[in-house]
Amino acid sequence: MKRIVSVLALAGAIAACSGPTDADADGDGVVSNEEMAEVSGEAIKPKPGQYRSTTKLINVEIPGAPPEAIEMMKGGMDNQTSESCLTEEDAEKGFEEMAKGPQGDDCETTKFVMDGGKISAEMSCNAAGQGPMKMTLDGTGTETSMDMTMSMEGNMAGMGDMKMTMNIASERIGDCPAG
Repeated sequence: MKRIVSVLALAGAIAACSGPTDADADGDGVVSNEEMAEVSGEAIKPKPGQYRSTTKLINVEIPGAPPEAIEMMKGGMDNQTSESCLTEEDAEKGFEEMAKGPQGDDCETTKFVMDGGKISAEMSCNAAGQGPMKMTLDGTGTETSMDMTMSMEGNMAGMGDMKMTMNIASERIGDCPAG
């Protein structure tokens, strides 16, 4: 549920930035948590409510992996739909709070650009035992919906090199259930 809340917060944050804003203010090639928070703090907040999110697996390439393993991965990730409540408190935090969170010692954001209702971001990670992984995120959003495509390329522990692309779409479907 936290992942869905974070993705929805990101969608709300990207909706109202005006003009392209590259978060790498100091030009060092790495976007710090503080730089992301500065850019995202200027954006609108997502609207609280009940959201439906759908994840679709667009592509998976794992050379040498058994077909059964790829099918199992697809089965667990493709066409998954869930609903969650974005509370007023979570919505008020928006993306700024998420951006302030730690990226981890093994990851760094190398691109974070907002332009109107669009976002483009890149992150590189090098987790122990897994090797390097590059992730890109491109999408659009409003205060009540978003559509993001995420691509990952790198080493998947135990399976070798891989490429995966997925789409996550969310929309506000009403108020949160009472209770």
